[in-house]
Amino acid sequence: MRRLLRDTLRGSWFQRGIGFLAAEYLKFVWRTNRFTLDPPGLYERVERQLPAIFAFWHGQHFMTPFIKTKDSHVAKVLVSLHPDGEYNAIAAERLGIGTIRGSGDHGSGFHRKGGISAYREMVRALEENYNVAMTADVPKRSRIVGLGIIMLARESGRPIMPFAMATSRYIRLNNWDRTTINLPFGRGALIGVEEVYVPSDADAEKMEELRLKLEAILNEATRRAYAMVGRPEGADHG
Repeated sequence: MRRLLRDTLRGSWFQRGIGFLAAEYLKFVWRTNRFTLDPPGLYERVERQLPAIFAFWHGQHFMTPFIKTKDSHVAKVLVSLHPDGEYNAIAAERLGIGTIRGSGDHGSGFHRKGGISAYREMVRALEENYNVAMTADVPKRSRIVGLGIIMLARESGRPIMPFAMATSRYIRLNNWDRTTINLPFGRGALIGVEEVYVPSDADAEKMEELRLKLEAILNEATRRAYAMVGRPEGADHG
């Protein structure tokens, strides 16, 4: 019975169905929340610096496909090779976002998780004028920026654009990254604080300095996003 359930959950037809439903649900959430930008000229500031690396926290990513404002703003998102990542990949593609499969981490599992090929594909995507979106933290280390995104910015020469999105109504799961499921019929906020540039000659010390800076900016953006929608970030239900 357990094997049957596992095979069903990993079946392509089931994954496509769930991915389709997830995308349609997220469209509904986007249309029924009134989103505010902070700062108000956020899109104009970002557009001057594209292509860019868009960074966000694990568990806070469901609404991020709606950041783009123009069809010309082509983007690809890094999605895990884990079987559960297939749902995210299908939903992202349904929402008009290309996918790159692999790990953004540069730790012990980098080779095994397809990290090298994903890294090269992200560099190539930026060279081809795609924006690249990815979580800044790595699995099981919530809200601790990994080195992978810093290395990508150093190699590509493109800025990291950290941001946070929040809705006033949500459910937060009790898992490692406290995944937030956004709910319809509320208010939303999209926050961009400050870009991070990594010099091409950055040494290990400079990269660590910028890694910590990115971490602080993402935490500040997240705090401000929840404050803007009138919700303490620690609340679990909306």
